[in-house]
Amino acid sequence: MTTKPNLHPRNQHVAGYDFVRLVAQTPELEAFTISNPRGQTTIDFQDVRAVRMLNRALLKTHYNIDFWDIPSGYLCPPIPGRVDYIHYLADLLAESNNQNIPLGPHIKALDIGTGASLVYPLTGQSEYGWSFTGVDIDVGALKSARQICERNALKIALRQQSEPKNIFSGVIKANDFFHVTMCNPPFHSSMEQAQKGTQRKWASLGKGQSKKLNFGGQNTELWCPGGEIKFVARMVEQSIDFADQCLWFTSLVSKKDNLQLLYRILSKAKVADFKVVEMAQGQKTSRFIAWTFTKRNQRALFANKPET
Repeated sequence: MTTKPNLHPRNQHVAGYDFVRLVAQTPELEAFTISNPRGQTTIDFQDVRAVRMLNRALLKTHYNIDFWDIPSGYLCPPIPGRVDYIHYLADLLAESNNQNIPLGPHIKALDIGTGASLVYPLTGQSEYGWSFTGVDIDVGALKSARQICERNALKIALRQQSEPKNIFSGVIKANDFFHVTMCNPPFHSSMEQAQKGTQRKWASLGKGQSKKLNFGGQNTELWCPGGEIKFVARMVEQSIDFADQCLWFTSLVSKKDNLQLLYRILSKAKVADFKVVEMAQGQKTSRFIAWTFTKRNQRALFANKPET
């Protein structure tokens, strides 16, 4: 078993992949297993089919998802890193809940760009019982997400964002309230930049060259004009209109160099508080930025609003 150092302590994958257990739950995975130079069981992470099968096994074994699949070409996210975001969001919400992790369907989470994989709602609902609303502009992604919900009898609200320039408007309704929003934004400013990023990652891992995008992905999942800095800046600007309907707004930020500009944008938006939460995951460090318009002494009351 290969350990996954520095994952969140509550992350079920902190001890690595237990392939004996995974194969027992999903026998089809065995055909994709290989041995690394140290004699440990693993898969070829450049093989899209292998990554998809590993995800299927992880979701079934750890999160009770009996059916999971995505259409060819859509982003197939690495489960351990994605679920880390969920655990750190739980810690963030605990700060307004007497340091207790909030559990149950009264906790509402909004996933911007939920994708065909529906990975955040699936893992977050399983780990903490929260109610999720997933939003995407891609019709194919939403069709896949609906199929996953239907096949697993899950209640996850799915909404289409019909206006690409909008993030919250059109999908947050007048009577909605969310404890937290989350987003894995398009990191790159062009498809060329996305491909170069993949090449750099494979090279740093000693995998040589690969023409494949890391874990796949559609255009809207990987890049947008201006890259993540423009996307998150637009998110901050538009969040002002929904300040009273969301306790915490959050987004992943892949590039540490973008933080200083985002700090200035948040200050200009006159938020009550913001923070950066770093998530060390093996050889890399990811992070998310969180901001709120609710003052500290009002957050507990805000977080425990009765349902309408």
